[in-house]
Amino acid sequence: MKIAVCDDSREDRGALRALLEACGYDFEIREYGSGAELYADMGYVRECGIVFLDINMEGMDGLEAARKIKAECPKVHIVLVTAYVNYALDGYKVKASRFLLKDDLEQTLPECVDDILREERVVEFGFVEGSVRLRVDDIIYIETSKHKNVFYTAGQTYSIYKKMDELEEELAGMGFVRIHQSFLINMRYIGKLSSYVMILTTGKEISVPKSRYPEVKRQYTLFKGAE
Repeated sequence: MKIAVCDDSREDRGALRALLEACGYDFEIREYGSGAELYADMGYVRECGIVFLDINMEGMDGLEAARKIKAECPKVHIVLVTAYVNYALDGYKVKASRFLLKDDLEQTLPECVDDILREERVVEFGFVEGSVRLRVDDIIYIETSKHKNVFYTAGQTYSIYKKMDELEEELAGMGFVRIHQSFLINMRYIGKLSSYVMILTTGKEISVPKSRYPEVKRQYTLFKGAE
């Protein structure tokens, strides 16, 4: 996951980077010394999962930067970092995901990161269209078509030359069920499952082979019970 850290204090940026690297995840971290510098690099920000913003900065402060970023990238997680607790209400106004105090980062940052990653599971694949990061919850289903596998999302499709078995393994534990050789379904989008037919919330109907139906139904029942 790509992460942006924006703070006008080089020391504070370094401390936050060290804590992020200690979390044990494979992060790509880019640092910025001002809100204007961060906003000028929106190409990178659009690819970020989390943006850490110091509130008190000269020029474009963290709140203004957060508003601008959220206007263009509503799904990015903004984490406001400050030394002053009285800014918490402002954090809600800019739709920040979290509000952290600098004095408590060593205790609060790991939990914050873990919580966001649980909420925002993101996968990245090298598609025919190029390398793309997708939220797991945005993938409706994957279908084999003419030697490729096609990812269907609400707004776009992506094709990849990778075996369905490999994709199933990479998405294991993320709420997908394999109904036969050609379909891997995100169970969040199953509207109805009965009489060997699966109806997705998009209206698409897919036949489930009798040999697979009991296992598909079992996995779907467990998934719904865990929600």
